[in-house]
Amino acid sequence: MFNLFGRKSRQKTTSRRSHSAHTHMKKMQEEDVQFLVRWTTEHMGVEGFVEPETLINEMSIVLVDITGEFTRRRIGGPRSIDMLAQRLDIPIYDVEETGYPQRMREKIERDRILKKRAEQKKRREKFEREYRDKQ
Repeated sequence: MFNLFGRKSRQKTTSRRSHSAHTHMKKMQEEDVQFLVRWTTEHMGVEGFVEPETLINEMSIVLVDITGEFTRRRIGGPRSIDMLAQRLDIPIYDVEETGYPQRMREKIERDRILKKRAEQKKRREKFEREYRDKQ
């Protein structure tokens, strides 16, 4: 029932060693791989940034283009990184070592400001409508 000493059966050990690179790519969901390939071809100056696994999130990759636009997808694990670098033909960095690119942070900030302005405009229009209706 419980394996107190953490020993694995021989069958699991040998099958684990025989996994191919293709098996690790399957862990990544082929639709995610296809999306990343398509996104890379549709954008210029794309770089990849690998995010580590946390208690909440799986290991993932963030693709950032030259304008700062980005997308994020889960990856199957460390072995998928090399396969993605080869398949996407882009440079891939460890985000813990390099950090996120400045253009990505600026894009996030621009989007946040534009969203806030749109919300303020909407509130202002609602206020003006209510004010006109009262008069």
